[in-house]
Amino acid sequence: MSRTAIENMLYLLDQAFEGHDEHALLVNLASVSEEQWLWQPPGGVRTIAQIAEHVGDCKFMYANHGFADGTMTWDDFSGRWKDLPPKDEMIDWLKEGQAAFRGQVAALENDYELMTPRKAPWGQEYETRWLIGAMIEHDLYHAGEINHIRALAQSNDSWPNYD
Repeated sequence: MSRTAIENMLYLLDQAFEGHDEHALLVNLASVSEEQWLWQPPGGVRTIAQIAEHVGDCKFMYANHGFADGTMTWDDFSGRWKDLPPKDEMIDWLKEGQAAFRGQVAALENDYELMTPRKAPWGQEYETRWLIGAMIEHDLYHAGEINHIRALAQSNDSWPNYD
């Protein structure tokens, strides 16, 4: 049985999380200063630290609900930290979440399992490939959000002029 599609999904998971270009989540976090980590944009409601925490929580939730016993709840994450931790500690948390989710995907035996219905954290079932795709998109979405907030904090959020 082939695992070509699974290997491609793993490649895309890795690229969205820790790839070597400006679209990857960890690449965007690497350029965030400690001052920007907890900065909240005027009119905004979340800091980069809060976004990073959310991403990590989702990785664990998707791994648990889609591939394990599904007993984890969002309440399992509340109170984990008195205050949001420094960036390096949060990145370690993100890496743990990535390893948990990626490990479940890597354990799939063959490409046919990508069609297997699995539960999302809210209880609805989707094909496995949809859940994996959602996590890839999730990292990329929040990487862009982090990039934007960092640019606002640096006062350099101007549209590039390509002329």
